[in-house]
Amino acid sequence: MSTVLIADDDRAIRQSLARALTLAGYEVVEAADGAAALSQVESVKPDVAVLDVMMPHVDGLTVCRVLRAERQRLPILMLTARTETADRVAGLDAGADDYLPKPFELDELLARLRALLRRVQPDEDPEGRTELRLGDVALDPQAHRVRRGERDVELSKTEFQLLELLLRNQGIVLDHSTIYDRIWGYDFGPDSKNLAVYMSYLRRKLELDGETKFLHTVRGVGYVARME
Repeated sequence: MSTVLIADDDRAIRQSLARALTLAGYEVVEAADGAAALSQVESVKPDVAVLDVMMPHVDGLTVCRVLRAERQRLPILMLTARTETADRVAGLDAGADDYLPKPFELDELLARLRALLRRVQPDEDPEGRTELRLGDVALDPQAHRVRRGERDVELSKTEFQLLELLLRNQGIVLDHSTIYDRIWGYDFGPDSKNLAVYMSYLRRKLELDGETKFLHTVRGVGYVARME
């Protein structure tokens, strides 16, 4: 049974989520602020964390940064009432693996938690330690390492899996539904900006000034990795 940490200063939301997740078969621990969340991570060792962005004393973004600075790979789902792309990117930049804007449907939250927990399992790479390469981009599936030329690129679990999917299918245009299904295990529909935000973030990390662009948008279809 997986343990979920719920950190939200809104008691009603926190307790409602706790009841729903318990009924869904999870063990649940709660925290009313970021400081309590960090304490719970240390003592309980949850399998996944659901963090509200706006919490008193220590907010959700700070919790993410602290956990990532400690090199903890705990999967983190951010809850945010903010819907602007810049706010979502801030969460990813802090180290979150996924985000979900409020208000949300319980089924979608459960689907995202299942997807995050699946990704915690060790990667099975049928090609052993063979690196995936495209130009000067190299991805090692087992070492969870990405390099662009001589520099290492730090990616979250979700970013890494998205890049791996594109590199394994380099030159092939993958549509949005396929990517959502393979990475999140759930198609969030044509109005979702989730994938676009992750692609924007990957480009910021992998396509610095002067470096050849290789992550391309095919308008109305999806995305493809290819050097041009």
